[in-house]
Amino acid sequence: MTTRAEIAAIIDHTLLTPEATGAQVADIIAQADRLGVCAVCVCPSRLPVRVPEGLALATVCGFPFGAHTGAVKAAEAADAVARGADEIDMVVNLGLVKEGDADGVEADIRAVRRACEGALLKVIIESAALTDTEIVACCRAAEAAGADFVKTSTGFHPAGGATVGAVGLMRATVGDRLGVKASGGIRTAADALAMVAAGASRLGVSASLAVLEGLPE
Repeated sequence: MTTRAEIAAIIDHTLLTPEATGAQVADIIAQADRLGVCAVCVCPSRLPVRVPEGLALATVCGFPFGAHTGAVKAAEAADAVARGADEIDMVVNLGLVKEGDADGVEADIRAVRRACEGALLKVIIESAALTDTEIVACCRAAEAAGADFVKTSTGFHPAGGATVGAVGLMRATVGDRLGVKASGGIRTAADALAMVAAGASRLGVSASLAVLEGLPE
């Protein structure tokens, strides 16, 4: 998987800055359509929005800190799906992760899973802020709760974004049973290819045009 079309097919073209306007959201949807990416990811307050046929609409839940209660996250996810979201990217409760409360982490994810049946659920674990043991525990909790993907990062945490090491560990933990989404800091074609080589099956990218322009057709 090295061509422009192949990488485009696994990109979530993303605009999650809090100051994003309706016009900017419309622009990235149009750009996503031109680039042939998999999905566009926008803030939940911007839903509903129209997207071209074949382009998935993703949004976030419990973003960016994951510190909402499970009930609030579930309500947010249900509302997003009701307003047209095809995919939900939720943030785990990092405090519970750090406390080693695997059951609590799983329950938090499961609450969202139940609220968005029929939608694709990606679980953001904020891997740069976690130890390897915590990454593995988060991946196992996400799988047990019925998630479809585990995802490295929000892109907003000061610890950083996706790394090849984290992606590889996540893929080793979930095998082929779940998808792995790398996000945060993917700005070049080389970044994207490195993440795919490590095991990523989806990429969260805001600089999609720059990434794709660096790849052969």
